[in-house]
Amino acid sequence: MKYTYKPQMVCPSEISFDIEGDVITGIKFNGGCSGNLKAISKLLEGKTVDEIESKLLGNTCGFKPTSCADQLARAVRKAYDETHKS
Repeated sequence: MKYTYKPQMVCPSEISFDIEGDVITGIKFNGGCSGNLKAISKLLEGKTVDEIESKLLGNTCGFKPTSCADQLARAVRKAYDETHKS
């Protein structure tokens, strides 16, 4: 399932990815530091929500209380929670 997330307080205007069960693929950032975000996307291809969240949640950028990586962790958790409602 394709999922799109609107991040807060970071440069990218949108994060999109596919979620199948708890596995994330096809991560794409619209905007932001292209090289770094492409690298993050490649490194996380096929990882689970828990793996991504454990590595990236709480990561900050400069003076901001969040980062692109933190926003991705929040996005994959939100997508998982929304697709696995009881």
